[in-house]
Amino acid sequence: MQRPNTMPAARGRAREGSPWTGMWAVVAKDMADHLSSARMLILELLILATAVGTVYVALQNLRQSPGNDPFIFLRLFTTAQEPLPAFVGFLSFLVPLVAITLAFDAVNGEFSQRTLSRVLSQPIYRDALLAGKFLAGLFTLALVLAAIWLLIIGLGILGLGVPPSGEEVARLLLFLLVSIFYGGVWLALALLFSIVFRQSATAALASIAVWLFFMVFWSILAGLLARAIMPVDSPTVQAVLDQVALTQALERISPNTLFVEATIGLLYPSTRSFGLVLPVQLQRAVLGAPLPLGESVMLIWPHLTGLIAATIVLFAVAYVLFQRQEIRA
Repeated sequence: MQRPNTMPAARGRAREGSPWTGMWAVVAKDMADHLSSARMLILELLILATAVGTVYVALQNLRQSPGNDPFIFLRLFTTAQEPLPAFVGFLSFLVPLVAITLAFDAVNGEFSQRTLSRVLSQPIYRDALLAGKFLAGLFTLALVLAAIWLLIIGLGILGLGVPPSGEEVARLLLFLLVSIFYGGVWLALALLFSIVFRQSATAALASIAVWLFFMVFWSILAGLLARAIMPVDSPTVQAVLDQVALTQALERISPNTLFVEATIGLLYPSTRSFGLVLPVQLQRAVLGAPLPLGESVMLIWPHLTGLIAATIVLFAVAYVLFQRQEIRA
């Protein structure tokens, strides 16, 4: 008599449970790989050198400029001197590069090494694998940014001799959060391309191409689209304002624009709006009164939700594509 095949049932019992089983094992393993890789070490040294150089220049300028600035620690992140830009200027292109580096070979690297089928033969679902790889990259990025954030504040305390105020710490914490979510957008994009393309080099080039398009060309294209969609036939004030509003709305499709405007709203407390400033909005600005923290948060809230929404949408697309992929042993 032929013995019944019990292997499918046994395998089914081994994989019973939550679809997120094994996710934290993937997170721990991938984070260890990220933090010990040579390319991550090079990027960390680059960010470290950038942070130290920009903070040194900012400290020199702050010591030479007299005055009682209530937000002096914020100026550590925003003060620039030729030829070095401010530290936030460096972050606008260093954060996407770090995020893309962490995820461009997350899935196709497993395909090329022929390890993906082995991993999925364990009690680990595709859901847990993909979410674990994304969270590992996001946690690694957050760890690097938090370390640089603490380094700059520590250097500022040593250089200035005064601690930051509570509102400064709150604004800088929110700035750190915005930077992490800004990196999350490019992390999700690189993860998506690592699923679409089987070659890691192709995924990396596609991710960098999209980043350069939004960073360099999108603002130009947004202005051209606004003029084509809403031309100013009669040069009235309302027509010009409508065209400028449309241009700003199109520019905010870019994650770079959302990050830059959110940074301005947090690190420049006197900022009351983005784009054209009406005379009514200048009344308190002329007196030099900064916005309270709550109003600054309300000002940048659409930008923060936009970054989070873009991350969720890109990860959802990557999730659907990964679930539909055929994986053979």
